[in-house]
This record gives sequence, structure tokens and C-alpha cells, in this order.
Amino acid sequence: MQNTEKNNVVERELELKLVLSPERSVPVPARLAYRVDDPYAVHITFHIGSEHPVNWTFARELLVEGVFRACGHGDVRIWPTKVDGRNVVLMALSSPDGDALLEAPSAQVSAWLERTLRAVPPGTETEQLGIDDGLAELLAAGAIADELWLRDPWPSDESTDGEL
Repeated sequence: MQNTEKNNVVERELELKLVLSPERSVPVPARLAYRVDDPYAVHITFHIGSEHPVNWTFARELLVEGVFRACGHGDVRIWPTKVDGRNVVLMALSSPDGDALLEAPSAQVSAWLERTLRAVPPGTETEQLGIDDGLAELLAAGAIADELWLRDPWPSDESTDGEL
């Protein structure tokens, strides 16, 4: 397992289990990634032995809540439970390509989530997006555009006495 934190990315490699039946599961290496420039999302890459890894992206808030209680609906559902006396987080993922039930070690997921919450505390996500700066730029550009819009670039054919 590897922890990395560089260039405003919080990552953790860990082994999940793909649950095939109540008695059988297979290990799946995975990487959890959180990017400060995409502050509402978590990214999970599953290395399943195919040519291309499988990537999932969903709300960080969903994973934070799922560590404590069942949440989500539709494509992503997450809930805590115990398996053989171990605390785990189960993630049920559905896509047109199929469904998967994954088991993740609760302590490792929680520790990684804590690092993401330190990087971008809840409620401060919009500050990371630069929305205020972009909006100010857009409004400033809009004021210039409004000024230009109000000018008549072509004199009217109906003007009289040299009036424009």
C-alpha cells in the first residue's frame, strides 16, 4: 500500500476485494485519488488485469457518508459493515457494462478520506474552483460587452439631418 500526496493530489493504493458470492472474492488492486482542482469528486481506479483499468468517479460526500451509514442510490451505493470481524466499506457499483460489489478496508479508506478533508475542508470546495474569480472576470467582460452592445455600429438608414 502506498500513500502519496503531490501536486494537490491525495492518493492511496490499496487492495479491495471484488465480491463474487458470499463465499468467494478476488483481490483487486485499486488507487483512490482526490484532486484539489476537482474538489467534489473522488476517483477510484481498479486494476482488474485487463488492458485498461476501470475508472469510477463519484461524490466525495457520498464516500464520507458511506463510511458511517448506508447511502447512495442508483449507480453508486456505499455502506459500512463487518466481514469476518473486520470493519469494511462495501461499494455497489452499477453500469451498463455490469454490476460489482467491492469490499474496502474501512480504516484505510477513512484515513485517506481524512487527508482529503484536510486538503479541502467540507464547505470550502467552491474556493478551489476559482468560481468567484471567474465570475468577476466574466462580469467585467460583460460590462465591456454591454457598453459595446449599446453603441449602434451602423447608422440607421432612417436618420435625418445628419443624425446618427
